[in-house]
Amino acid sequence: MTKRALLLVNRHARKGQKSLAQAVEVLHDLDFELITVPIKHRQQLPELVYKHQKSVDLVIVGGGDGTLNTIVDSLVETNLPLGILPLGTANDLARTLSIPLSIPEACRAIATGNLKYIDLGWVNGKHFFNVASLGLSVKITEKLSKGAKRRLGILAYAYTALQVLSQTRAFRAVIEVNGESIQVKTIQIAIGNGRYYGGGMAIAKDAAIDDRRLDLYSLELQRWWQIFPLLWTLPSGDHDLLPWVRTLQGENIEIYTRKPYEINTDGELTVATPATFRVIPKALAVYTS
Repeated sequence: MTKRALLLVNRHARKGQKSLAQAVEVLHDLDFELITVPIKHRQQLPELVYKHQKSVDLVIVGGGDGTLNTIVDSLVETNLPLGILPLGTANDLARTLSIPLSIPEACRAIATGNLKYIDLGWVNGKHFFNVASLGLSVKITEKLSKGAKRRLGILAYAYTALQVLSQTRAFRAVIEVNGESIQVKTIQIAIGNGRYYGGGMAIAKDAAIDDRRLDLYSLELQRWWQIFPLLWTLPSGDHDLLPWVRTLQGENIEIYTRKPYEINTDGELTVATPATFRVIPKALAVYTS
């Protein structure tokens, strides 16, 4: 049976421009009826979802995690399922959901019709898939250039992190979770909904995108050399073994800071502290392998 899909491809994503024609050809062969719209910038994406919501069965998005973050609120409001063509640098949501990075295989995964209902994170009215964070990650986002991501791929994140680390100063925050108020001095607080972020780092070793919880870590480094054990443990999610990393879990988390701090959601600067975080169980249907 033919499915009607709105195909939205961020041509500025790392592999966006050259993958669009291939995706269209494969999806047509898989019996999809496509609505494709030229996109000049990804801020157009929510408007296009609202415009076509009554004439399609699903939305297929080609891009990276930032592109998906741009469109997530409109998908929740229209209740349309999501198909993912991973065309970005990190593709952490695709990694979490075991979606193939090959465009033909990703298209076939959408065609199989295997829907998985996933949780979403929510902070100050903004939904997110993978992680929301403040501190060091915001500085990385501000400095990370599109050119570096195209040239270096995932290594661009590590390279930029080392560049900004020496300029990062610890800040004080109050974390309220599970009825407890905790004062911290930290260089970064990250709150994850999914499993992967930042090019394959795990928010927690047992994190899942349908576990109905948020996983928090706070980097409370006191010596410069402590960053090196951290780099070894973040990919596996074993950073909770380090005494200078605080880990917490909860369904609702609040963070307060003396002055507003910007918050990065899936690689995009969107909101600021004070912040209330929630997990929204089974908030969105996504096609997976």
